[in-house]
Amino acid sequence: MGIYLLIYFNMNYMRYSILTTTVFSTNCVLIWCSKTLEAALLDPGAELEKIKNLINKCMVNITKIFLTHGHIDHVGVAKLASSYYSIPIYGPNISDKFLFNMLSLQSKIFNFNFCSSFLPNYWLKDGDIINLGNISFDVLHCPGHTPGHIVFFNKINKYLFSGDVIFKNSIGRSDFPGSNYHKLIFSIKNKLFLLGDDVVFIPGHGNSSTLGEEKLNNPYLK
Repeated sequence: MGIYLLIYFNMNYMRYSILTTTVFSTNCVLIWCSKTLEAALLDPGAELEKIKNLINKCMVNITKIFLTHGHIDHVGVAKLASSYYSIPIYGPNISDKFLFNMLSLQSKIFNFNFCSSFLPNYWLKDGDIINLGNISFDVLHCPGHTPGHIVFFNKINKYLFSGDVIFKNSIGRSDFPGSNYHKLIFSIKNKLFLLGDDVVFIPGHGNSSTLGEEKLNNPYLK
């Protein structure tokens, strides 16, 4: 799996690096403040040793774990990373609690290394703000792919970490337990699209895009 180190020097303090993990090519993202080097790990699904190597390579101080939703490919090593670094887990929304309670079953179904059930330290809700050094993220509750799915929006840099809500030329699946197609479309059109056409989003799988590009060309959103 690949590591992509993306550094934009015109961004206000925010830096990130993407590590693609799991057989589902899940984007695990290391996000940090360039001023304080305080970092968060978003959606660590697997391959903890590679994640540790990335953190060491970027020379940052990991202080938080962010989770967008409760599917195994996004949370599979979150508890291990939390224990190893002695850091708290933030998110998703409590509506995904049932998915965390069935993580051992998820790991069997999707042939992941065994993952016992755990709960995050902090459930998040719409309107919460999470600080990371000198940068901050607005939390938006965007149900549909899962009931408790959240996204993290950095307003200053206009960057969105969108999990499995929207992808380049696609949208999240809505055929899982607790998924709802109509809620998913509502979340995209009435929450994400209101953030602005120039917002860049980093999805849970695949390449980044802008909300404006998807509004115009995504075949699932016509």
